[in-house]
Amino acid sequence: MRNVVEKASHCAWQIHYHIVFPVKYRRGLLDDSVVNIILSTATGIEERYDMGFEQLGCDKDHVHLLCTAHPKIAPGQIVRVFKSITARELFKRKPDLKRDLWGGEFWADGFYVATVGEKELIGVWLSDM
Repeated sequence: MRNVVEKASHCAWQIHYHIVFPVKYRRGLLDDSVVNIILSTATGIEERYDMGFEQLGCDKDHVHLLCTAHPKIAPGQIVRVFKSITARELFKRKPDLKRDLWGGEFWADGFYVATVGEKELIGVWLSDM
């Protein structure tokens, strides 16, 4: 996790999100070739949007993201952008994935999100006030 305070013209932030989302029907489709497509697509997303993916980990049926974004970008928007662009790219580069899924969706609808950061440090600081 980067401990850098990002800056824009009217704000400064250090926000990190842990986001987890599964493949549709919890299918174990995240093999090495699919993960490589997801990683290369994530790099393109970083360049186009005001987001940074610090770490990306994949199990066979779900993805973990450690990411940061400008405070104006909601965590749900990060998920929406990531899921839509990666799914489109996966189906374009590996059309055989559609055979294992119905309805043309790669990712399940839900997700988990948590902020990651200085909770312990801030808790100590506030209790000492």
